[in-house]
Amino acid sequence: MGLRAFVCAFLLAACCCSRRAAGVPGEAQQPEPEVVEVEVGGTALLKCSLSHSQGNSSYVDWFSVHKEKPTLIFRVRQGQGQSEPGEYQHRLSLQDKGTTLALTHVTPHDERIFLCRGKRPRAQEHRLQLRVYKAPEEPSIQVNGVGISVTSEEPKEVATCVGRNGYPIPQVVWYKNNHPLKEKKNWVQIQSSQIVESSGLYTLQSVLKVRLAKGDKDARFYCELSYRLPSGNHMKESKEVTVPVFYPTEKVWLEVEPVGMLKEGDRVEIRCMADGNPKPHFSISKQNPSTKEMEEQAAGDNGILVLEPAQKEHSGLYECQGLDLETTISLSDQQELLVNYVSDIRVSPAAPEGQEGSSLNLTCEAESNQNLEFQWLREKTGEVLENGPVLQLHNLQREAGGGYRCVASAPHVPGLNRTQLVSVAIFGSPWMTLKEKVVWVKENTMLNLTCEATGHPLPTISWNVSGTTSEQNQDSQSILSVLNVLVTPELLQTGAQCVASNSVGKNSTVIFLELASNTTTDLSTSTVSPHSRANSTSTEKKLPEPESKGVVIVAVTVCVLVLAVLGAVLYYFYNKGKLPCGRSGKQEITLPPSRKGEFVVEVKSDKLPEEMGLLQGSSGDKRAPGDQGEKYIDLRH
Repeated sequence: MGLRAFVCAFLLAACCCSRRAAGVPGEAQQPEPEVVEVEVGGTALLKCSLSHSQGNSSYVDWFSVHKEKPTLIFRVRQGQGQSEPGEYQHRLSLQDKGTTLALTHVTPHDERIFLCRGKRPRAQEHRLQLRVYKAPEEPSIQVNGVGISVTSEEPKEVATCVGRNGYPIPQVVWYKNNHPLKEKKNWVQIQSSQIVESSGLYTLQSVLKVRLAKGDKDARFYCELSYRLPSGNHMKESKEVTVPVFYPTEKVWLEVEPVGMLKEGDRVEIRCMADGNPKPHFSISKQNPSTKEMEEQAAGDNGILVLEPAQKEHSGLYECQGLDLETTISLSDQQELLVNYVSDIRVSPAAPEGQEGSSLNLTCEAESNQNLEFQWLREKTGEVLENGPVLQLHNLQREAGGGYRCVASAPHVPGLNRTQLVSVAIFGSPWMTLKEKVVWVKENTMLNLTCEATGHPLPTISWNVSGTTSEQNQDSQSILSVLNVLVTPELLQTGAQCVASNSVGKNSTVIFLELASNTTTDLSTSTVSPHSRANSTSTEKKLPEPESKGVVIVAVTVCVLVLAVLGAVLYYFYNKGKLPCGRSGKQEITLPPSRKGEFVVEVKSDKLPEEMGLLQGSSGDKRAPGDQGEKYIDLRH
């Protein structure tokens, strides 16, 4: 009987509980609170939705519920509101005619239930759940800079992701090469934790641990934070990072830069390469061509041997050795290096010379590991004279003297060539650069006079006036002499003369000095008067005396006056009819129509053109004689 009573009591209690859970008719069921969402720092609008049967907005009490304990925070009486002392005292206000309570400067601590209650003591209150949100800062990621070895048998830390000041706690997802990672025993581990700041915001920290393989040496890792705002779901990504991955060396090889045909003078790098990380310890050796033994070269710690400039002696067999310090395994690779060259270029004869009219052969030779092509060029003009190793010069003249260049090139190796310059000397008396020249000067000033001569043997230069001289060899056959002298009246009278001489003969240059006028601005300008056969004679030409110029001018003036008087007399008799002219003994003196109103005087002289210039009119025009050889003298003015 006792057991039956216990069972009945249990069933009765269960039935009562079931009815209470289902809701007893006449009892009010607690509804789910209305959700209000707002971001941190914003304003939450709490609307009190009480029906007329439950109360009116003119008499409302507002409560905040913390740990199931309601606390009065605001009163509404006759449409007027008043805050209760406490944490919300200065952040609450009424809106919408007293139906809405505004909470400003929302913080994460404000996430709770708020309720409003009407005047009737047993009226059902309206509950609101305030949800607060804050987007986290951009996630930062810190990679493991020490590196991870593939020989490890358990996951190692790859990177740490930190998302600061978010609310609520964001979700973190790790990615490898844009693919999300999930935890996998002995391969992937994700350890996340959070810190609550004094502001109520959360800082999330997540550590990714992965067991890596050699194929992950370039893998890109990043983290993603997912969070929610009143506007919806959002996410932020960190930057991508790559973790150092260590794996043993399996292969060693040699690389040569530049690629292709190498030549002397190139900058060549011989590099040891390996597929391990970290790189093994490298050493580079070269085979001795005599002993056939490998001799270590002075390579850098990075396994690079630099040949600069590369020479033909650098050709040979090279070997790279790599020692893995972790596995103590040594691997090697060999490669033959060939440096193409052109060297020991020679021209014979080494100092060629010849007489005028003779012939001369120049031969060019060179050594190379490639087939060579030869060219002969004239140094002054760059003209190609011959394609081949032998240059034949026939009937040598003075102009053939000077530089000739032999070019030996390897056509199969671009840029590989060598040249050799040789100077051909032609025996002869000196050649003067200028036979005569005029220099405009000012009296009592210092003046530099120059004289240049070429010849073989190399000539020497002397001056007929005193001064300070200096000489400079232009090349093996040319010499330049500079005379520094004071311009005196005597020097103006005599001028200057330089004489170049060698064992074959001599030659000279004459320099005339003229006083510059006040309007002359360039005293260095000289008038050059070369003679066509100035360098064909070894006879020294003497300076003309300055007095002879005056005599010539006076003589020419007298001749012009005599001819003018004679012409006037003849014209007078012609007009009177007393001077018979014509083809039968009577020829009329008539001026050509185009020459009326002009004076025409023709005077022949073997003087220099500078002296002939004194006979020209003010216009400087020259007139030709008539068709039949007659000369006309116009004296009408």
